[in-house]
Amino acid sequence: MRKTNLVSDEKKAAVLFTVIASSLWGTSFPAIKLGLQYMDAYTFVFLRFLFASLTMLAVMFLTKNFSFNFEKKRLLLFLGVTNGTAYLLQYIGMVSAFASHSSLFVNLSVVWVALLSPVVLKEKLGRKKLAGVIVSLLGVVLVTTNLDFGSLGAGEVIGNLLVIGAGVLWAVFIVYNKPLVTESKNTIQSMTWLLLFTMLPLLPVAPFSAENFLHLTWEAWAAIIYTAIFCWVAPYYLWLKGLRNVSPVTSAVILLNEVIVAVIISVIFLGEVMTAASAVGAIFIVLAILAVSYE
Repeated sequence: MRKTNLVSDEKKAAVLFTVIASSLWGTSFPAIKLGLQYMDAYTFVFLRFLFASLTMLAVMFLTKNFSFNFEKKRLLLFLGVTNGTAYLLQYIGMVSAFASHSSLFVNLSVVWVALLSPVVLKEKLGRKKLAGVIVSLLGVVLVTTNLDFGSLGAGEVIGNLLVIGAGVLWAVFIVYNKPLVTESKNTIQSMTWLLLFTMLPLLPVAPFSAENFLHLTWEAWAAIIYTAIFCWVAPYYLWLKGLRNVSPVTSAVILLNEVIVAVIISVIFLGEVMTAASAVGAIFIVLAILAVSYE
């Protein structure tokens, strides 16, 4: 009985960590959209992850975790490059894509995770998880489109496709983070090296950033620092803690909470519209999260 209660408590904590992480990540969509008003996509994404990497390097030194002899080198390199490429696609795509639509396209990853996880990790996709994926996907569609499917064509089609591509890459990222978090003994070290490897696909855009570095406004720097700390370092750490005790599919469904957060903030600060359909969709997402959380 005590062991059962311990497992239950660990899962509850994992769900809570994932919900907090998804809430922080949800603020990134409107934050990126606002930040892109003050700088180009290349400068934004490069400086965001440069600042996040320097932050994690400082944390690694302060906690005496710095070492070149770290575990899972190939996996961390693969995850870092995948993550960096996904963010580059997202930032370029969001120059023309709406923030709420971007949250839909990115979070289609719940479907890709549900397809990949049984193949890569041999995860069993039970009835509850399958129902959670379907209900959550329906909820995401309702929240982000308000049943106006013609609106998905608004903005550049290429921008939307780039953001969809980012979602596919993040599905791969989510699935392959599971063996990292279960087998790695040093989360801080893994996070730091993954962030440094994330910079690799962003290095070709560095010249664009250097050119604009001295001319950035305080609003641009606020967006860079906020998205680096509160939309990457903090939520990724919390998400990894949660992923230790939930499956990738469960985690992906819970992460859809970020769609609700993104749309609410987009409505308040960016003037995007929320309707009764959006409210119903939000309820569907919450129900899906509850279903997979108490499986």
